[in-house]
Amino acid sequence: MNPVRSMLENTVPISMFNKGMAGKIFESVKQSGTKVVMKNNVAECVLLSPEEYIAIIDELEDMYLMAEARSRMDNFNADKLISREEFDRRFGITEEDIEDFEGVDFE
Repeated sequence: MNPVRSMLENTVPISMFNKGMAGKIFESVKQSGTKVVMKNNVAECVLLSPEEYIAIIDELEDMYLMAEARSRMDNFNADKLISREEFDRRFGITEEDIEDFEGVDFE
């Protein structure tokens, strides 16, 4: 798509809200996606559907988790691993402590 055309089709002057056209703008967001609200020729805010917002947040969270996993793998040191038995001993955890946790499997 032509970038100039896309920009023109996806911007909304704030004056449209002042003219009572919010419902029409929101329907346009639902139909064709994100809109940029302009005020004095400057982008003021971005309108997007709840589904688009959730998708962006989900992707951002996935990227954060991937970065965290990568960081942990980069710093992984097998020499520092301990067995479950050693972990339980260090922290004073007994079988009685965990037997009430139904649905949780310790490996």
